[in-house]
Amino acid sequence: MRQTDERVPLTGRVSVSIHASDPISRAGAVSQLRSQPDIVVVDDTRHGPGHVALMLTGTVDEAVLQNLRALGHTKGVRVVLVVDRMREADLLEVAGCGVTSIVWRREATSARLLRAIHTARRGDGDVPADLLGTLINRFGRFRSEESGPAGASSVGMSTRETDILQLVSEGLKTQEIAAKLVCSERTVKNVLQNLTSRLRLRNRAHAVAYALRAGYI
Repeated sequence: MRQTDERVPLTGRVSVSIHASDPISRAGAVSQLRSQPDIVVVDDTRHGPGHVALMLTGTVDEAVLQNLRALGHTKGVRVVLVVDRMREADLLEVAGCGVTSIVWRREATSARLLRAIHTARRGDGDVPADLLGTLINRFGRFRSEESGPAGASSVGMSTRETDILQLVSEGLKTQEIAAKLVCSERTVKNVLQNLTSRLRLRNRAHAVAYALRAGYI
């Protein structure tokens, strides 16, 4: 049996640190992931947060946001949030903390966690469709109430960037976006990476929120 402080000896394996609001939740996540041959659960106090940091919590409060910010700003670390419920107002805050994937706790089976971890490791996003819909609706209302965000026209987005973000907002994955736009998956990833870097956005969800707020999609 692997120990929780084991390092990752093979490049194909993903190291995961688990952060939970209670020890029972953490123990359950460790049990689910320890049986996966391509996952190594690491002790973040000894070896850092690993490739992916998995945060389990009931709700999103300021203490959780502080922890997410610290993890999200650690170089090379992707963050997956497993949560019971989330307020509409928390969505952009969570995206801004560097969370790339969100999983409802009621759906957090071993297979679902594994998918979210590998998706985050690749640098892609994995957000429940109902949350993405809430995000879109929220910023749709914002746009109807505002004449236009300050500075939106000074930054600008290319047609290719807005096309890709439109498809991201519809829930399409990288492979599906590439097929729709008749380009490579690498092109899609490069466009998104350049966009988020230029606008100092944290991830895809944050980019979609920005584009909605700025009126590009």
